[in-house]
Amino acid sequence: MNETATAPTAPLRARAEIDLAALRANVRTLRAHAPGAAVMAVVKSDAYGHGAVPCARAAVAAGAGWLGTATPEEALALREAGLPGRIMCWLWTPGGPWREAIEADLDVSVSGMWALREVMAAARRAGRPARVQLKADTGLGRNGCQPGEDWTELVEAALGAEADGLLRVTGLWSHFACADEPGHPSIAAQLTRFREMLADAEVRGARPEVRHIANSPATLTLPESHFDLVRTGIAVYGISPSPEIGSPADFGLRPVMTLSASVALVKQVPGGHGVSYGHHYVTPGETTLGLVPVGYADGVPRHASGAGPVLVDGKWRTVAGRIAMDQFVVDLGGDRPATGTRAVLFGPGDGGEPTAEDWAQAAGTIAYEIVTRIGTRVPRVYVNEEQAG
Repeated sequence: MNETATAPTAPLRARAEIDLAALRANVRTLRAHAPGAAVMAVVKSDAYGHGAVPCARAAVAAGAGWLGTATPEEALALREAGLPGRIMCWLWTPGGPWREAIEADLDVSVSGMWALREVMAAARRAGRPARVQLKADTGLGRNGCQPGEDWTELVEAALGAEADGLLRVTGLWSHFACADEPGHPSIAAQLTRFREMLADAEVRGARPEVRHIANSPATLTLPESHFDLVRTGIAVYGISPSPEIGSPADFGLRPVMTLSASVALVKQVPGGHGVSYGHHYVTPGETTLGLVPVGYADGVPRHASGAGPVLVDGKWRTVAGRIAMDQFVVDLGGDRPATGTRAVLFGPGDGGEPTAEDWAQAAGTIAYEIVTRIGTRVPRVYVNEEQAG
């Protein structure tokens, strides 16, 4: 994990400023969107690039009753950092650290018989029951157990192991495929299938603590999907799951990350001057160029070459030519800001700067990828760490 606890005393080449007050406010807002359900803050992939441990602490402080990660290693790292309470992890492969997860009091997801057998064996070795959540594939087609005979076999085997004291079935869950596309027919179909699979498990004796299927878009737009728990990922970080369902402000959310760099060089060049690899940009006339010292090694997407927006000296500029591994250039149009001037690639947007969604549009991707891909070479600087604010 890449963690900078407080603002540095020396200037930084680049920084990702993480506003923990915004994150706490987002969690409180999400709780209000799902008043009848507990909230899980998903902090996988180093909290979508924001820093797992500081963000997890802030989310719990704001009332998130659960934390979620993809891999068990991510969940174990949270425990090692002292995070209490319920933590769930769901992306397992054969031979994974089942015993360590059981001993760390994690909730583990099981999608098939191989995983159930491994967690039962680990529970025997640990001498304590595992907390297991059974995942149903209601139509996403990734992880999860298929309905019908496979689901029946898994549920009955898990309940048998529960009767033997090897595990506790703490949850039944699934995941939407198209909740970020309002009105998509798969949404209603998956909800129906989930209710059917819940009923099938419950009639066989399952008594889960939590039933859950809602991700961020479902939390914001589908109250009928909230059940006992909602799993909020990208919305915790103040980013809309999809521009089609609304902007962050439409849901009362505020982006948490601001990515900026110090302009490393400003120089005057004549017209007809090629810029960066391949000379895909040639200056149309005499102008000034600014060098921004971040590139695709820092997570700035190369696909945004010639299109990525940057705020420099109060004006939007556009990446001129190719984004390189460590740097890119903006055409300043004759302006001459001082070296060291802050170039803001994205932030909340209320200071006139671009947003992660603007970069997603420029790169032909989604805002999830923009924030998650920011690399470890960029220090995370945490602001508003105290509860006030």
